[in-house]
This record gives sequence, structure tokens and C-alpha cells, in this order.
Amino acid sequence: MKKLILLLFLFPLLTYSQDDLLSGVDAPITKEKVTSAFKALKIVNLESTKLAAKGDLYFVVAHRFGSIKDGFEGFYGLDNANTQIKFIYGLTPGINISAARSEFAYDFATKYMLLPQIKDGFPVTIAGFNSLSINNTLKESLYPKLEFKNRLTYVAQLLISRKLSEKLSLEIVPSFFHENFVLDPEQSNSQYAIGFGGRYKFAKRWSLNMDYAAHLNRASNSIYKNPLSIGFDLETGGHVFQMHFTSSQAIDEAGYLGRTTGDWTKGDIFFGFNLARVF
Repeated sequence: MKKLILLLFLFPLLTYSQDDLLSGVDAPITKEKVTSAFKALKIVNLESTKLAAKGDLYFVVAHRFGSIKDGFEGFYGLDNANTQIKFIYGLTPGINISAARSEFAYDFATKYMLLPQIKDGFPVTIAGFNSLSINNTLKESLYPKLEFKNRLTYVAQLLISRKLSEKLSLEIVPSFFHENFVLDPEQSNSQYAIGFGGRYKFAKRWSLNMDYAAHLNRASNSIYKNPLSIGFDLETGGHVFQMHFTSSQAIDEAGYLGRTTGDWTKGDIFFGFNLARVF
């Protein structure tokens, strides 16, 4: 009982002391997120850490002409193009979902924010990306025993970027993908790659973009190559128009990571563009 009475008398004093101590503590400082490491949802082929805002619907037309090595016979690639039509929706402030179709594949994906870069704090932005690709190039006439599951490829990527300055941003992309069906019996179905990309803003509305993906366990006799892409972003009133040269005509992740056929050293490259409209 004595202890309880003593506590009741001391309570106002303890409260006053606590308030007095807290009065010397500064209010918590709001952590400032670093934004606009990339202006577009893709660097060129690699996904960037930028996400569509909640409620935004992107309509994207991505186009890759044929190889310019065909020369005049193929009208420098204009006669053999691959076009992807894609819809991207900002489901929440940190989650995007998308659906796409091209001559090569149907593609369904989600991209989600894990950790943002913080000014004078956490040094990088980390996002995740997962996709399911349905290979449209496999023909039942060539593979009579082909089943639907053989067309599927699963992709998982970790997108890690850092905005180093107002002009320069870099990104690294560890990647895993699993093809249910591979043409080469020496090629493992489960495959690994690591991507590198960057953006350098050299003018008010222009930036130079590059990305590359190194396949880590490709079969030694494989006909496929690592994709290298170089291009430019043009910012036009809130929208970004991307123009580039790339060694991959495929646009979906499964296609450019695992089935790139172009070779820069032989002039076997493809001109293309990404054009997005936001609703």
C-alpha cells in the first residue's frame, strides 16, 4: 500500500521529468526518397526500378525491326519486324501488373518495390520482377508431342539500382529463368544470368541508355548470344520515347535472356523503339 501511495506522488514528477528530457530531442526527420533514377519503365531490354504510379495504365508499343545486316534485300530490317503490345497497370503504389503479346511470346508479369534509395540513408533501390512467358515460336508441326507446359518459361529478377547523380544512374539485375523445353539437350532448363544497365542524362530531355545481360550457364555449343543494347531516351512532356539498337529481336525477358541470336561484331543488330502512353 505504501509503495502504491509513493508511486502516485512520484507520477507527476516522473511525467514532468520525461517531458523535460524529450523537449531536448529533435523531431524525427522524414526520410527523403531518391526518385527518377530512370525515366522509363525499361532501360532498353532490362526492366528499370521505376514503377507505374497507382491507378496509371500504360499502353506500350515496343518494336524491333529485322537485322540491318540484311541490307537492301530486307530493306535494312523493315521487312521483318517483331512488335509487342503491352499493358501495364499500377495496382498499388508499389506493385505493377502487366500483360503483353508479340510474334514470339505471350508474357504476363509483375514488378514490385522492395526498398527505395534514401538520401543520406539506404544506398540503393531494390525491386523484384517475375514473369511467365508462353513461347509462341514452337510449332506443333515440328514437335508433334508438344504440350502447352513445354511453352512456358518462368523468370525471376532482382532489380538493384543507384542514382549516383542527377545525370548518372546504374543498375544490376541478378536473374533466374527456367525453360520447360530447350532445343539443345546440353542446355540446362534452369538458367542464370546477370544484367547490367545504366542511364546518362546528357541534355535536358535526352539520355544515353545501355544494358547487357551475361548468361552464366549457357551450353558451350549454344547458338545464342548475350544481349547488348544501346539507345536514347527522349522525354516529351511527361512521356518517354526510347530508340535503340540491340542484338536481341525478342522483347520478353525469356526471349532476350535465353534466345538472343544477334551479334554486334557481325553487324547482326536490330533497330527498335519503345513508345508508351499513360492513361
